[in-house]
Amino acid sequence: MNQASLSPRPRFTRPLLKLSGEMFGGKDGYGFDRNTLEKFAAEVKTLINAGITPGIVIGGGNFFRGARTTLPALKRHRADAIGMLATVMNAICFAEHLEAAGVKTAVFSAIPMGSMALAYDIDLARRYLDEGIVCLYSCGTGNPYFSTDSGSALRAIETGCDVLIKGTKVDGVYDSDPAKNPNARKFDQITYEEVLARNLGVMDLVAITLCRDNRMPLKVLNLNEPGIMLRACLGENTGTDVIES
Repeated sequence: MNQASLSPRPRFTRPLLKLSGEMFGGKDGYGFDRNTLEKFAAEVKTLINAGITPGIVIGGGNFFRGARTTLPALKRHRADAIGMLATVMNAICFAEHLEAAGVKTAVFSAIPMGSMALAYDIDLARRYLDEGIVCLYSCGTGNPYFSTDSGSALRAIETGCDVLIKGTKVDGVYDSDPAKNPNARKFDQITYEEVLARNLGVMDLVAITLCRDNRMPLKVLNLNEPGIMLRACLGENTGTDVIES
């Protein structure tokens, strides 16, 4: 019996990975950090090698956060437009690092970008994923006032993903901010309803509601843990699972 036949069968084979832009900035959280990009590209390559093809949504916070700008002259919808452009930069850059690692990619944009990215198309994205091509979705939903969390939930549902994995800097969902409260309690599992009732800020209201209403499994975990994405897709006990009531 060869080693491949002994490998565990993945529980999830089509995850949607929601990555924060700040993580691509390394310890400074700004711009691009080569080591971080290469590290995450290698992590995605391990998924591909295990027969898992992810879709990916990346925030733009390493360059600009539309909803939190300190520039009062910017109207909210214009600030959000700049934030969406930041996600395009992240998607293109990370796609190049994935390609360098031997991973086939396609970059989609919710807003037409000509030769820079493919116009988002549900059927095309599904076909690419079926062919083992990692799809990166930029520009969120293509509309202002919607976060990339909302965009990731929408893309996960549209493209038939079997789990939405949100990567953060903490190892799951807590009842309060663990950086401020040393007694904060981590949940291994929590329901969508409890997340909403407690206002825990796991993802925004639209994203949580979309996941709940469409029965999309949601995992929240710390992407700084080596191998965490593969372990999550294999069904190991990682981070926090947000589940139905």
